[in-house]
This record gives sequence, C-alpha cells and structure tokens, in this order.
Amino acid sequence: MFSFRSDSEPITAETALPGRTTRAFALPPRHLVTGNPIETDPPAAFDVAIFGLGCFWGEEQTFWQLPGVWSTSVGYAGGFTPNPTYEEVCTGRTGHAEVVRVIFDPSILTYQDLLTVFWENHDPTQGMRQGNDRGSQYRSIILTTSPEQETLALASRDHFQKVLNRNGYGTITTEITPLAEYWYAEDYHQQYLVKNPNGYCPLHATGINYDM
Repeated sequence: MFSFRSDSEPITAETALPGRTTRAFALPPRHLVTGNPIETDPPAAFDVAIFGLGCFWGEEQTFWQLPGVWSTSVGYAGGFTPNPTYEEVCTGRTGHAEVVRVIFDPSILTYQDLLTVFWENHDPTQGMRQGNDRGSQYRSIILTTSPEQETLALASRDHFQKVLNRNGYGTITTEITPLAEYWYAEDYHQQYLVKNPNGYCPLHATGINYDM
C-alpha cells in the first residue's frame, strides 16, 4: 500500500504523505494504569513533556511508572503528515517519530528529572535508529513545549555529551525542537505492555553512569 523511502531522501512538507483532516480512530477514555484521561490537556499547574527514544511501546511504561506522572500516551510528532496512521509513519514518509507524551506534576517530578530518564533509557548516538529498529520514526528526539523546556533540554544534552565523551561514546544525534503538533497513536498502541505483556520492545540504553 505504501512505498518506503531511502534514508538519503529527506522528507519535506511538500513530499510527505498528505494524511487526513480528521483522525480515523477513537481512543479509550481512561489510561489503563493511572485511570486518568489519555486524550486531554494537563490539569492546572501540571505540565506536558514529549520524548522519542525508539519504539514507543516500552518507553511509555518507563514514564508511567514515575512518581508524579499523571497520564501518558503514545503518538507521532516531529514531522508533517496530519493525523497519520501507524502504517504511514512506518514508511518513513511522514517525517514523524514515535513519541511518548507525559503529563506530570512538576511539584513532584521536574522536567529535569524527566530529561535524566530520557537520556538514561536509550542510546542517543544512533541517528535514525534505536538498536535493531531502523528508520526516522525511531530517532531520538525531544519536542519542547516552552522556551524553558528548550533551554533545559539543550543544557542537559551538553551535560550528557560530556559524560558520553568521558566514557568513549559517540556524538549525540538527538533532535531538540519545539513541538508543532502531537498526533495520538491508535488505541492498540496505548499502554501496549499492559495489553501485551510479552510484546516488549526492548530499550537500548548505554548502560553507563551519567553522574558528573
């Protein structure tokens, strides 16, 4: 149904798949773990963070287990195609990455805390892949929702690069960019590891100590 692109072919707004004006599926009203809404704006005084660190099945669980996380969802962001499907994202022709959206209480869990979890749970030096998962949809990406988040994300990247250098690892390829739009993934991807406990998509962490 879809053709797959070569990694040498950059995707632009003009060459991306066209997508659609409305979403082609519905989402369940409640998170299977937290019991809070999935498709929602954050409650008052709460905040939103969005990260891509490879296959989103495993990463969502990584974040929903953290104290202070109110709800999580998985979706697509960083590209051009509106209301994309999973099959379209997998072609590499949407420009989107698989990402996790985290709604959190900053009085319990700070954005800096979330950045540390992000860096420590994948290898940010692999470019357009994560482990055996290859393609632009698996790239490492931080999508910021405020100038403050962007400042903190850039500073944390510089910190972790120093640690990687000290341990003989390569250059961080993580994309850090303001969020344009977040598109929810299909129902069967949400809280995937609760529905499919044997379907784990492994994280590929560096396994090093990031403390300075």
